[in-house]
Amino acid sequence: MPAGMPSLKVTRDPLLRFLLTAGLLYAAWYVLYAVMIHPWGGLDRAVIAALITWAGTILTTLGYELIPEPVNAENIRTIGVEGGHLLWIGDPCNGVGLFAVFLIFLVAFGGPWRHKLWFGALGILSIHLVNALRVAALCIVVSINYEWLNFNHDYTFYVIVYGWVFLLWYIWVRRFARRTTLAKEP
Repeated sequence: MPAGMPSLKVTRDPLLRFLLTAGLLYAAWYVLYAVMIHPWGGLDRAVIAALITWAGTILTTLGYELIPEPVNAENIRTIGVEGGHLLWIGDPCNGVGLFAVFLIFLVAFGGPWRHKLWFGALGILSIHLVNALRVAALCIVVSINYEWLNFNHDYTFYVIVYGWVFLLWYIWVRRFARRTTLAKEP
């Protein structure tokens, strides 16, 4: 910084820098998603298709028989097991927003970029797997008792999926971000 220029407190305070960076990145993501990505629909459809495939594989591996997909249906967004009901997977449940929040935290928080790249990729894959397990479990829940769907969808599995994301963040902060911070200290 040139002599005589006051340094911004934001650039010196790591908490303020993190909050400002994360806030700006989230605002940019929100606008980009609302204006371009969601109206296009390709990303949401692709993630939902993968979610259905992964959940279907989990269910068939566990011995469940899937309800056949509707004939002549385009853009399948449903999955279910015989004896239950089809579950419709909406855009808010596909995990795309959670991927973004996870990555925003990673980018805004300290740590070496070489670790951010692989940790971010593995984090997104693991979040997607946990979400597929959630969808598979909801299919099983619905086959047992449809009345249990709303509670488990709204509470039980939110705690599990968001708990997983917080665990990933905790691992990042404790294992990888601290190395950069400690290395910079005299």
